[in-house]
Amino acid sequence: MSASRPQSLRDLAAYCGATLKGDGSVLISGISSIASAKPGDVVFAENEEKLNLALASAAYAVIAEDSARQSSFSKPLLIATDPKRAFTRVATLFSTREVREGQDESAQVHLSAQIGEHVWIGPGVVVEEEVRIGDHTFIGANSVVCAGATVGQQCHIGPNVTIYSGTELRDRVVVQAGAVLGSSGFGYVRDNQGRYLLFPQVGRLLVEDDVEIGANCTIDRGALDATVVRRGAKLDNMVHIGHNVDVGEDVVIAAQTGISGSSRIGTGALLGGQVGIGEHADVGPGTILGGQSGILNNKVLRGKGIVFWGTPARPLKDYLRELAVLARLARKREK
Repeated sequence: MSASRPQSLRDLAAYCGATLKGDGSVLISGISSIASAKPGDVVFAENEEKLNLALASAAYAVIAEDSARQSSFSKPLLIATDPKRAFTRVATLFSTREVREGQDESAQVHLSAQIGEHVWIGPGVVVEEEVRIGDHTFIGANSVVCAGATVGQQCHIGPNVTIYSGTELRDRVVVQAGAVLGSSGFGYVRDNQGRYLLFPQVGRLLVEDDVEIGANCTIDRGALDATVVRRGAKLDNMVHIGHNVDVGEDVVIAAQTGISGSSRIGTGALLGGQVGIGEHADVGPGTILGGQSGILNNKVLRGKGIVFWGTPARPLKDYLRELAVLARLARKREK
């Protein structure tokens, strides 16, 4: 990726909190992987092997770990405790995201909608009555923002996104293509004849600041109260969050995970791919759920930094011990 103007290594070091070693006047015009680096790029190296490859590349500079501090190299270095994190911060200065403002002639925006400054409303977008859209927000092609919904400042809404009534997105929210936010939850009551009646789904959906929502995610609004995705949470593609769920701050959820209604995910929890969580479950802060783990209804999991695995999910060491026992029993039976 390339920025609109080059940045000096001295400025990059200050921005990402790294220590400069070498010529700070060198100008950097983009970021790259080591394999595809070209003159003007900066790359990062997480270990000594990667550092040697980076030094042999065409890149002008390398972000390296602390162990490189005591040696001399042919390229300038930015020394960081976590090179990947420093590289990520540098990357924000070289964003290629298009900056546009205005409204495509094919968009339909209701006269009662409140549209902020420097907003882009793309082709085929529908913005219904009483919608509020904050400054510097981008709405991609064919998206629909339903009546009364709110989209904050500096949000980026991809194409074909549906934002239902009763949904509030706060600032700097990213929503990728095809996501559906604030749809009715899956909650039914059975009558005396065995027929299913939809329980009222009249709550709302609140998505706080700096949340990122992947492509084709679906998040239901609350039944009577609110579904909440708290500040800084990151959702991979094709994640489903049911009604009344509370997703804590800085939670990371990998693809194809499903969370049933009224469950709680604590601050900083990590959920692997294809995790399934039953209703009214409670996953504690910092808990780690391995891929394809299953959490039963009403289950409470506690253990910051502890990895849980399997169905029903239990600590990884217990899960592996059980597998070993089963393997021994199988061998004995074969004999």
